Amino acid sequence: MAESVERLQQRVQELERELAQERSLQVPRSGDGGGGRVRIEKMSSEVVDSNPYSRLMALKRMGIVSDYEKIRTFAVAIVGVGGVGSVTAEMLTRCGIGKLLLFDYDKVELANMNRLFFQPHQAGLSKVQAAEHTLRNINPDVLFEVHNYNITTVENFQHFMDRISNGGLEEGKPVDLVLSCVDNFEARMTINTCAPPLVVAANIDEKTLKREGVCAASLPTTMGVVAGILVQNVLKFLLNFGTVSFYLGYNAMQDFFPTMSMKPNPQCDDRNCRKQQEEYKKKVAALPKQEVIQEEEEIIHEDNEWGIELVSEVSEEELKNFSGPVPDLPEGITVAYTIPKKQEDSVTELTVEDSGESLEDLMAKMKNM
Repeated sequence: MAESVERLQQRVQELERELAQERSLQVPRSGDGGGGRVRIEKMSSEVVDSNPYSRLMALKRMGIVSDYEKIRTFAVAIVGVGGVGSVTAEMLTRCGIGKLLLFDYDKVELANMNRLFFQPHQAGLSKVQAAEHTLRNINPDVLFEVHNYNITTVENFQHFMDRISNGGLEEGKPVDLVLSCVDNFEARMTINTCAPPLVVAANIDEKTLKREGVCAASLPTTMGVVAGILVQNVLKFLLNFGTVSFYLGYNAMQDFFPTMSMKPNPQCDDRNCRKQQEEYKKKVAALPKQEVIQEEEEIIHEDNEWGIELVSEVSEEELKNFSGPVPDLPEGITVAYTIPKKQEDSVTELTVEDSGESLEDLMAKMKNM
């Protein structure tokens, strides 16, 4: 009996994937709000009003991106299709990403109209269903796979991990990036670890982190800024341009953007986290080491076409005579310079030699000076 249920569940999952794939391949009709645009097999850089990719492909002409069309080879999973996740999905869709996997279990409500993506007529639909319909009409070239369930439950977690590992642009390959756009701690822990989520979040009271019924972000401006920064770094990472921000905060009250580099904690309480750290170290160690070649500084010769030379006006003997006594220092320590002798000493000696006065008279004069 248990085996039959398991086989049925696997078959349901297969049918869901096939249905999502078939929906993605459908061309929207003119009545669906998509304008009836046919799928484009190859991105073009031709600057014409009918080319939806002309402004994006211009990044290649500007020298910012070496091959923008590579964007179509990537698959990105977005967990949480709320205020940030929905706008993130729309931006990536307009950029022409290859495939989007959307995970959420909530429904669209009229209270969500403070956000930039959902519309009143979509109230009552699941967020992933509403998002897929809108996004497919925006860009039919993108493949979509949607899952309407809570990833933190035991029965859904394994399926979620399976799709992350095998739901890439080519079935059986992993996705290229997973974007966490959720508003609760439990879901974040589920995304960041590979252990059963209920074990990870068992001793944490989420009410201490967020008040009941209060969303962490409520302004469309805040969500738009955060989503824009997130997608900008996704594009920089995938297309290899610019500098990716590993951690970038946003204080909307002061328009302050703190940045920092975050390192893994080798004493992390999560056993799977420590395991992944060790696997990453082995992966890095296996990479071929690049030899650092130090370039020798170019020697500038003293000879020049004008015959100009830098010559000291003071000889070594003169410099030694005018230098003060060198203190007795331990081996390996030298002085940068010494206090020169006072000029009055030499003047006094000349005076003694040239003057006709007696030494006693000169001594008396020096005392009175």
